[in-house]
Amino acid sequence: MKFILAPDSFKESMTAKEVCQAMEKGIKKVMPQANIVSIPMADGGEGTTDSLIDATHGKKIHVTVTGPLGERVKAYYGILGNGQTAIIEMAQASGLAYVPQEKRTPETIKKTTTFGTGELINNALKHGVKRVIIGLGGSSTNDGGSGMAQAIGVKFFNKDNQEITAKLGGGILKQIARINLSHLNPQIKKTEFSLASDVTNPLLGSNGASSVFGPQKGADQNTIQELDQNLRHYAQIIKQTIGKDVANIPGSGAAGGLGAGLLTFTNATIYPGVKLVAHEVHLEEQLKNADYVFTGEGGTDFQTKFGKTPYGVAQIAQKYDIPVISLAGYLGKGLDQLYSQGFTAIFGILAKAENIDEALKDGPQNITRTTENIVRLIVKK
Repeated sequence: MKFILAPDSFKESMTAKEVCQAMEKGIKKVMPQANIVSIPMADGGEGTTDSLIDATHGKKIHVTVTGPLGERVKAYYGILGNGQTAIIEMAQASGLAYVPQEKRTPETIKKTTTFGTGELINNALKHGVKRVIIGLGGSSTNDGGSGMAQAIGVKFFNKDNQEITAKLGGGILKQIARINLSHLNPQIKKTEFSLASDVTNPLLGSNGASSVFGPQKGADQNTIQELDQNLRHYAQIIKQTIGKDVANIPGSGAAGGLGAGLLTFTNATIYPGVKLVAHEVHLEEQLKNADYVFTGEGGTDFQTKFGKTPYGVAQIAQKYDIPVISLAGYLGKGLDQLYSQGFTAIFGILAKAENIDEALKDGPQNITRTTENIVRLIVKK
């Protein structure tokens, strides 16, 4: 019997690879000779780099870059097993985790910058890669990718024709009057960029970067309006000087508008994160002749169908009529919406009532026990 294990990470508890290991342990308790193929998955958010490195036998590159508040931070990116592709999570350099809760204020969100993400891109290009995948989840920024652009050589000028040398944040985009690309890192034009995103928000408006994601980063209502107006000005300058209209492209609002910046200044295409990852790890090819597929994520509810990892896995398995079993630490509302989307059964893994710290710590053993019990039922059948 062949099992495909294709889970996402369980945030703050297990990487996707560790979830695979825990699932495999549970299966082998019942079926020691089972054919088990582990394919750590992700959807473009946290854990995407680790999943793709693990799945392709790639390597990590550790660097120190500029954090969202201008501080120096330690980050890493990956080179996949083929040696031709880099994987970067923007959150490694510009993530919300670098901004403590007490600092998530209107003034802070106006300053946060994606400059460090641009530094990661520059570093990856030194390895001669032909393609860069960028995960757009978990940002602390709202700068439209202008900081990233500065790092890769784009120059911005104000109305007095003076270069804006400060690292750009969302609060000063309105100062931009002209953009110059003559100093752009020459490797950028030779490189394909694939953007992994689990959101389709445009750059501007009520569904845009500022309105939807600004509040969790510290923006109040007045700041949201200011940031949206600044991004609108930024998009207009881009259209006037570069000839690209990125304001309403689905996904251009991802990561505080980093999607728009990458679409403007690189050869970028946006993809649903889980589809991009599934393609990179050849999920469909390995899944075709499986008997069962196990997937999972930290929390499953109605939102899972909007592009989360288990949904992407289930959609592929459904094409081949393969049963999909999904595990989660938390089960929310709307699970009934998932059963027509390729999910056969969805299980919570907790063994008892416990606090969040205990649940996170007990994750591996809970995955193993739950998987074992499911496989016992499969064998009995």
